[in-house]
Amino acid sequence: MKQGGFLCDLTQSYSAVGGGVRTYLTAKRAFITSQTPYRHLLIVPGDKDRIIDYGHNITAEIKSPRVPGSPNYRLLLRSKAVIKTLNQHNPISIECLDAYNLPWAAIKYREQVGNVGLIAGYRTDFPTVYAEGLTRRFIGKGFSGRLKKRAYNYARRLYRNFDAVYALEPAMAKRLEGLGVKDVNVLPLGVDLELFNPDKRDDKWRSSIGAGKNDIVLVYAGRIDKEKQADIVVEAFLKLPKSLKASLVMLGEGNLKQSLAEKTQNEAVMFAGFISERAELAKILASSDLYVSAMAFETFGISIIEAQAAGLPVVGVAAGAMPERVPKSLGVLGPVGDADIMAKNIETLWQSGQLGAMGQRARNHVEDHFSWNRTFEHLFGHIYTKALGSDFSISQAR
Repeated sequence: MKQGGFLCDLTQSYSAVGGGVRTYLTAKRAFITSQTPYRHLLIVPGDKDRIIDYGHNITAEIKSPRVPGSPNYRLLLRSKAVIKTLNQHNPISIECLDAYNLPWAAIKYREQVGNVGLIAGYRTDFPTVYAEGLTRRFIGKGFSGRLKKRAYNYARRLYRNFDAVYALEPAMAKRLEGLGVKDVNVLPLGVDLELFNPDKRDDKWRSSIGAGKNDIVLVYAGRIDKEKQADIVVEAFLKLPKSLKASLVMLGEGNLKQSLAEKTQNEAVMFAGFISERAELAKILASSDLYVSAMAFETFGISIIEAQAAGLPVVGVAAGAMPERVPKSLGVLGPVGDADIMAKNIETLWQSGQLGAMGQRARNHVEDHFSWNRTFEHLFGHIYTKALGSDFSISQAR
């Protein structure tokens, strides 16, 4: 296996202002650079065509239009430009992180050049989340169900072309295997345990937002849009009794940010935007008391385990991956889309006096189960070895 060759990631689910895919790819690039003899090639959409050469690693941005209604993301449809970029850098592997046109570009590239390992990450159960979930309210349950069936048939046809496939949860892996995709791995994601730590708590930051030592600070980190149901989080906060002296910190960007900010301009709600500095994000999480999320289609929940690593219990919804991330000892989950129940769960948890103990259990849970080293040792030691053969190793001397 050629040392110094490129390991490529190809995705359009990438945003410069946050998101779980960006977090994963940032951590993966750091691991490749520090722990392996290989280089990293990242191909993502951008506002123009450009190659950013970092010396050891390269990011190739391909000019793409913005996704309507989602200003942080772009739609990379130029498969020929993707194949041209792959030909310029000749990666030994391509990991595809979404399920639309880009995996077919990778498949076509391998048909042209031959020996390239193809890895697919099934990171969203798109037949349920998109084909069914997001269309049901517009076209009805019956037709959305048929779309879901067609989407699963498409998934079967797509993923059979890959040398190795992984999912983020056992249930998602089982679903793919039920479609006839063989030997689907499960890849738990990770968190920087040193950075996201209760020790990063800063009472001066709490004072800066007007929160006293005994007041409750709620925090949410993610896109502020309808898909993430950020409006439910805000509605739940507004239903809390004033006697709680609660504050809400909303971290992220999205198309609901302005309207929600206007709605809460006289309330203790702060819209801080996307926090690009991870150390600042870690400080804010550790300085808060409770993490809140209403996202019904969470595929893994990196933001949740980052909050738990910072010592926060979670109030969320019993849907998607959240029940896996938040067992009863680490928080409270309620029904999807119910701001009244979410508000009640926040109030009950705060008044229980158990936030400190629950937060410590959350930290212990993440320490025991989630780290980026564990993630990438499994990814490269098992999944990439399956795709590239036994000659592939990350332990070769650089």
